[in-house]
Amino acid sequence: MAEVTSASAWVERMVSVEAALSRALSEVGVAPAGTVPLGASLDVASIVARSRVAGTPVIPLVADLVAEFGPSVHVGATSQDIIDVGLALTGRTAVGALAPDAERCAAALAELAGTHRTSVVAGRTLLQQGAPTSFGLVAAGWLTGIVDAWAGLLIAARAVPAQLGGPVGTLSALGTNGPEVLTRFARDLGLPEPTLGWHTNRQPIARVAAALAILAGSVHKVAADLALHAQTEIGEVAERSEPGRGTSSAMPHKRNPVASVRAMAAARQVAPIAGGILAGMADHPFQRAVGAWQAEVPALNSMYGFVAVALESLADALRGLHVDGDRMRANLDPRGGWSAEAASVALTPHLGREGARTAVAAASDAARTNGTALLAELRAAMTADAVPADVLEAAGDPAALLGSSSVFIDRALAHYRESALHP
Repeated sequence: MAEVTSASAWVERMVSVEAALSRALSEVGVAPAGTVPLGASLDVASIVARSRVAGTPVIPLVADLVAEFGPSVHVGATSQDIIDVGLALTGRTAVGALAPDAERCAAALAELAGTHRTSVVAGRTLLQQGAPTSFGLVAAGWLTGIVDAWAGLLIAARAVPAQLGGPVGTLSALGTNGPEVLTRFARDLGLPEPTLGWHTNRQPIARVAAALAILAGSVHKVAADLALHAQTEIGEVAERSEPGRGTSSAMPHKRNPVASVRAMAAARQVAPIAGGILAGMADHPFQRAVGAWQAEVPALNSMYGFVAVALESLADALRGLHVDGDRMRANLDPRGGWSAEAASVALTPHLGREGARTAVAAASDAARTNGTALLAELRAAMTADAVPADVLEAAGDPAALLGSSSVFIDRALAHYRESALHP
């Protein structure tokens, strides 16, 4: 990703944009043939240095191209046209660079979902144990988040259109040929043709920024959950063991979830930058903005870099992840609070909805006070005349309380197989 967003890559990209424009101009007859600036001998460092004075790298780039290929280069365009098309092309290239790690993450999560579809783990809400769930369903939820976020990024990146409006969006330098040049220009680049110039309508860029933030948030969700499951007191998962991995400078016993931490640290940088781009949509007055669009290139370059680190780190965390099914079972509240919902449902036909809830709540309080099991307290409080003895039997088996988990896992896996992340 560092290469994708480097100065040399940007210069090469801008040259390809100028070449597409030159071809469109010559096809329409606005410029002579043979002025396509391909194979230009450019000094990237010089262009970067002179851009600080010019305010944009396009000006020194065009000066060098004109000197080598003649005055027909860049006819009709303005600097922002070239930068905006560069953003569109960068997005597509960056998504391609992100894809391998995104695919690795999705494949690993799919494997976890399928392998652990019946592995019972405490479902936790507000950081407290609730009802049991399946670790496979947990992984399926992570998988679906990544798959959907990736689909959103693909849509946003592919939707950024070509940009060719000239200084104020009129393409006045091209006379009546402007629309035809725009059509050919967009087609040459493989980009959507815009209805008109979008110099101050930054929705295409904002959508990419938002999509990157959503993907980063989805990665952060998985990494944060892994780190929580890996806590010493929980110990339900652990990143793979290898020399030097997850060690502490002061505490030799530590096995920190370092890749998950790295993924979280990178992912959390993205949303604030995206927020700046979205807030900047209000800062594009008149026909061309001052400062706002110029800020988008470094912002998006940074976002692509952080998302790349986040995805690579999550893929690292998931590779060889140790899942301790026995520890998951052992972590279920020994007092059986996880059976409260099932017990309430089982008792409702006999005690009514409110009666069942009241009975289970009272038994839960007694179990906490006495250090006993919820179902034992319930059975002690029930009379055989009111509630048959076997009514609560199923509520005591966490594996019987997974509901439709397996069906939802299959749906998540089918959704993954139909996605762009599936091989």
